[in-house]
Amino acid sequence: MEEMQKRIAVLSVIVEDRYSAESINALLSEYGAYIVGRMGIPYREKGVSVICVVLDASTEIVNALTGKIGRIGGASAKTLFSKY
Repeated sequence: MEEMQKRIAVLSVIVEDRYSAESINALLSEYGAYIVGRMGIPYREKGVSVICVVLDASTEIVNALTGKIGRIGGASAKTLFSKY
């Protein structure tokens, strides 16, 4: 079977419920082999946190992670892919 083509992706997550952070961190740990880097910014004045994750993985893997995070209450997730 051919290896799926990897692409660089940026996963952006807005966390509006801080109690969902544990579930998000568990998923990020589960997909840790694909994570190139991660940055988290708490925006206390607005009561939200923003997480940006750079991934090097197949489209299927990135979409799976994005979908799982998006199904967590109090979190929104979107992904931007490189062309190659």
